[in-house]
Amino acid sequence: MGEKLDEKALDTLFRKARTHNKWTDKPVSDDLLRQVYDLFKFGATATNSCPGRFVFVRTPEAKAKLKPALDAGNQAKTMVAPVTVIVAHDLAFYEKLPKLFPHQPAARSWFEGNEPLIKTASFRNGSLQGAYLMLAARSLGLDCGPLSGFNNELVDQAFFPNTTWRSNFICSLGYGDASALFPRSPRLDFDEACKLV
Repeated sequence: MGEKLDEKALDTLFRKARTHNKWTDKPVSDDLLRQVYDLFKFGATATNSCPGRFVFVRTPEAKAKLKPALDAGNQAKTMVAPVTVIVAHDLAFYEKLPKLFPHQPAARSWFEGNEPLIKTASFRNGSLQGAYLMLAARSLGLDCGPLSGFNNELVDQAFFPNTTWRSNFICSLGYGDASALFPRSPRLDFDEACKLV
């Protein structure tokens, strides 16, 4: 633990990682998707709450359900992606705390009935898990195409009716066609984004 990753790994995860909009026809197996989850599930969340919920949209029927919720400019590229993950969070995540945080039996009561805390904790930690998903996918050789150009309400109606799950963002997974990448956009320098205090 605590060992620095080599330069190739850092390139894969960050420096050369790109948002893909065009995909090869190489399939992504269900087994690989399970491997992705089994890796990113270990990412840290507050109170080990693990509120993230993930729907791997990969069949023609599921893609047809997703398509009407996508902004027009995102439909074509999402429909041809091998897999698109709906990254969601469960507003009833605290019901799992007896399993996930067993050393603190009172943990469930910290959240139950506290709607502002539930919304904040589920969204924040579910977002973290979505980022972990992308890092895990890249570390296992997949490319990512995250986007937020869609109607959350329509996604929730189509995929999560009568549940406590709510969509956050979506992320296509597959093997990207690098020939279609745009030039990398700039990033802020350290002094523009950070303070040492």
